[in-house]
Amino acid sequence: MRTINITLLLLCMSLVSAVAYDTVTGKVTSVIDGNTLEVLGDDNQTYKVMLAGIDCPELTQVFGNHAKLYLQKLTLNKKVTVNITGKDRWGNYLAVVLVKGTDDPRIDLLKEGLAWTSEKNPDPDFEAHRVRAQEKGKGLWKDNNPTPPWTYRREQSMMEAKSS
Repeated sequence: MRTINITLLLLCMSLVSAVAYDTVTGKVTSVIDGNTLEVLGDDNQTYKVMLAGIDCPELTQVFGNHAKLYLQKLTLNKKVTVNITGKDRWGNYLAVVLVKGTDDPRIDLLKEGLAWTSEKNPDPDFEAHRVRAQEKGKGLWKDNNPTPPWTYRREQSMMEAKSS
């Protein structure tokens, strides 16, 4: 009986701990690329956060650095609320980041033509912003057929030398 109580207690503690990090408030201390930033939480922990639902060009792609600079303008040194939605395969947090509690930089990046909606299950509202930017020929949509970052990453990984 005692073992069951301890197991239940540990399970409850792990659930409380997981829930405690669903929302983090803090300040953006670094912008890594167009959809990745670091936030120093009010809890003094640093969180590497990827914006959920969008994908910006890689830094080595056309408009990659432009997307990074635009995200810096929107978020760097600003107070943010980070609503964590999960983790990627590298352990980075996927999140909705809101500046001043309401401003969503993902929408601004899409409207400026500096991001794609995610490859899998794109959000219809986000897709509408992306399509409008494409129709207007904004940002990366100045090119008739820009390479999505997921395609670019796959191509780059195929070009890497394989270890023997």
